[in-house]
Amino acid sequence: MREIEPIRLAELTTLRTGAAPERMQEAHTTEGLVEALHDTWSRGDDWFVLGGGSNLFVGDEPFDGTVIRVLTEGIEELPSPHDGRIRLRAQAGHGWDALVAYAVEHGYAGLEAMSGIPGTVGAAPVQNIGAYGQEIQETLVEVELIDESTGEISTVPASELGLGFRTSVLKHHYGSVPERRAVILSATVDLVVASERIVRGEQLRRALGLSDDTPVPLAWVRDRILATRASKGMLLDESDPDTHGVGSFFQNAIVPEGVARALPPECPRWPVSPDLDAVTVIPLATYEGLVEAPRRQPTDVKVSAAWLIEQAGIRKGFKLPRSRASVSTKHALALTNRGGASAAEVAQLARFIQSRVHAEFGLVLQPEPVLVDVEL
Repeated sequence: MREIEPIRLAELTTLRTGAAPERMQEAHTTEGLVEALHDTWSRGDDWFVLGGGSNLFVGDEPFDGTVIRVLTEGIEELPSPHDGRIRLRAQAGHGWDALVAYAVEHGYAGLEAMSGIPGTVGAAPVQNIGAYGQEIQETLVEVELIDESTGEISTVPASELGLGFRTSVLKHHYGSVPERRAVILSATVDLVVASERIVRGEQLRRALGLSDDTPVPLAWVRDRILATRASKGMLLDESDPDTHGVGSFFQNAIVPEGVARALPPECPRWPVSPDLDAVTVIPLATYEGLVEAPRRQPTDVKVSAAWLIEQAGIRKGFKLPRSRASVSTKHALALTNRGGASAAEVAQLARFIQSRVHAEFGLVLQPEPVLVDVEL
């Protein structure tokens, strides 16, 4: 643990908003991170941990508390109990894309579609990050975390994290507090040992332009994903203002089938997969030799927030008069800081977009990043 002179959060977050907090600490080791958290909690400070700053929208007023920068790094290879697989345990401060690059380089499949996502390993399970139909919950085995309530370190299986669409029990959702206030120290994923793969998911196949089941190299998948993200301004680039944001500012909307049917048919949508392995338990005392045929249950549908935004009249590059915040010129879901924009300007643009989509389609888009001292 090392207490440092507080740095403006505008310099440490990709959206480039936020003043210097009251107090700031850096942790380069797990022991230092645990010490910094214990110290902060013992003082009763407001606090948050900062990794890559790529999913954080911070207000203009100085944060009245402690910001702990997580700078721990390292990847450890571990045996998997499953044949043909391997486990990687990465420290919380390790760059997410650096972990993906390591896996691809060594021929470990399961993360490649998430190439280019900014941020750190510790933030990935909190957000249950995903891209092109692939999510971390598909490979995540467990996390090592420390609970604020007890100060104790424990290893928690992925099944206990409440992983859902861009959420977990650890996430600070807008307007609410996390179900479990804890900090991830490391995360372990279980990957297939293979230098190439058959791409199954519809979204990924479409993004890669694949039409058959011919196996493709992991490195090829990674290269194509990186190129696609770059074309949408979703790869961090100091010289490109379209990347000075938090990636997708709004989540794709998850709605019931009936709501999706009421939207224009050209609105892109993807079914949220039902539980195909659901088990029906029938007590022997009541079993009469017949099992009722399964009934089709309505499923949720994911609809494209970018399409909703554009059809509500918000075009790429749109900005409000005299504002330094704008929609990306490459992607309607990204709100960007064009240079010196305040958090208030970004929030004003976000509220305007929400109001337009709600007026046109009756849906309220939810912000994807964590908001600190900002109201929408």
